[in-house]
Amino acid sequence: MNTETDKTYDYVIVGAGTAGCLLANRLSRDKGTTVALVEAGGNDNYHWIHIPVGYLYCINNPRTDWMYRTQADAGLNGRSLIYPRGRVIGGSSSINGMIYMRGQAADYDAWAAGDGYGPNPGWRWDEVLPFFKEHEAYHGGADALHNDRGEWQVSRQRLSWEILDAFREAAVQAGLPRKDDFNRGDNEGVGYFEVNQKKGFRFSAARAFLKPILARDNLSLFIHAPVQRLNFEGRRCTGLTVLREDGVTVTFCANKEVILCAGAVNTPVLLERSGVGQGARVSALGVPVVHDLPGVGENLQDHLQVRMAFKVQGVKTLNTLASTWIGKARIGLEYLLTRTGPMSMAPSQLGAFARSSERHARANVQYHVQPLTLEAFGQPLHSFDAFTASVCNLRPTSRGSIHAASSDPDAAPLITPNYLATDEDRQVAAESIRLTRRIASQPALARYQPEEFKPGMQFVSDADLATAAGAIGTTIFHPVGTCKMGPAADPMAVCDAQGRVHGMGGLRVVDASLMPTITSGNTNSPTLMMAEKIAREIHGR
Repeated sequence: MNTETDKTYDYVIVGAGTAGCLLANRLSRDKGTTVALVEAGGNDNYHWIHIPVGYLYCINNPRTDWMYRTQADAGLNGRSLIYPRGRVIGGSSSINGMIYMRGQAADYDAWAAGDGYGPNPGWRWDEVLPFFKEHEAYHGGADALHNDRGEWQVSRQRLSWEILDAFREAAVQAGLPRKDDFNRGDNEGVGYFEVNQKKGFRFSAARAFLKPILARDNLSLFIHAPVQRLNFEGRRCTGLTVLREDGVTVTFCANKEVILCAGAVNTPVLLERSGVGQGARVSALGVPVVHDLPGVGENLQDHLQVRMAFKVQGVKTLNTLASTWIGKARIGLEYLLTRTGPMSMAPSQLGAFARSSERHARANVQYHVQPLTLEAFGQPLHSFDAFTASVCNLRPTSRGSIHAASSDPDAAPLITPNYLATDEDRQVAAESIRLTRRIASQPALARYQPEEFKPGMQFVSDADLATAAGAIGTTIFHPVGTCKMGPAADPMAVCDAQGRVHGMGGLRVVDASLMPTITSGNTNSPTLMMAEKIAREIHGR
């Protein structure tokens, strides 16, 4: 195997995804600091990345997706799910649903309060809000909660649907308030999502933070460069080894830090393959134990969406609008001429946050409502008009794990979400189906004669509804928590409140794996906020 002379930088960032793109931007602002950004995937030059509806062609496509799968899951009646992760610069922000969502103020207050082992200082809502605003370019202008001069484009969607408008009115009739802005700390209500788009095109982290700065002399981007292992001197991380696509191995040395931004799936796997993790598990990989850190890969949390589907009459949905070549041609022409219509669609257009029952003090479920239905992702649309009302438990109590399957860098990880493993999660699933039925029965939808065909009205009892949720539930692609932050007294904490790996030197984690608990909504923009905040802490200003 050929080798190349070591490359030395102040900071070596692993992963040019959501967090990595922003960190590279912020750290390389200092002209006296050298930064290497190392990405296992490739460039984002596939046209479907940039057309919003193109997520249909990017997920489960080896050009843009690592195409992981979960282990068979008992909570899903033994099913295995696809588990998409972005395989290009921009990471999952290049293939995700583009929804701009911060979560709830109480999420971050809970991070700061911590659990019985102690707090995570600096993460209260009022402390993280400035870092959401720092990079935000909000369509509605600046105010106390928004900024309009950042790089991260937040736009209104460029479409509306009669059936979605009716669902919104039905949700109001069922007791939800109207909501024009889900990002002010309390997101309970119903309205159209705001999206990370600009003039009808996807706005990924690569487009926002990386491409504008690639000419900086002190920043070097390496693509198609999968990391084989982290390198250590004692318990200090000194760099990493990469295998280029031409078969040449390169060692990257870090004068200051190696920063892992490989995401909630790949960050814990890389740590374990490098000797950092639960000792017995690392040893079983045939890897020498550098540091026994049992929390690595544990604490996986994800949002499981229960995809309820309803046939409708007397209203057009995408199922029939896109069923003919003429219809598809009209959709394409509209996008070509105006950048509007179905091709500008985020995967979900209408959103709602609700309490699945009165026992919840704040909104605990989220809806993603779509003017279409299909059997499963990647399959054709149904031939009849219908809509999907997906509902997910925002704060699941089930916990799973992600671990390295072997020391082989090319081996897919072992992803075990452990969905619906607790009585509480099964109860919320049952409550969610009942709430959706209540919304669907409101007068605003009555004229369209909604007929539930997934899961079906034959499921009535709590036990039957939980089983039905397991049959139709699927990930909404929000894995977090596998290298959670927490005080050193917490035996399962991997990092401190600034992302520094406990017991190690020169090694930090900055991605969604750092979240101690999942946020109450989509997780992409909270990950950007975390990178913004920790970048400021690294600079010390």
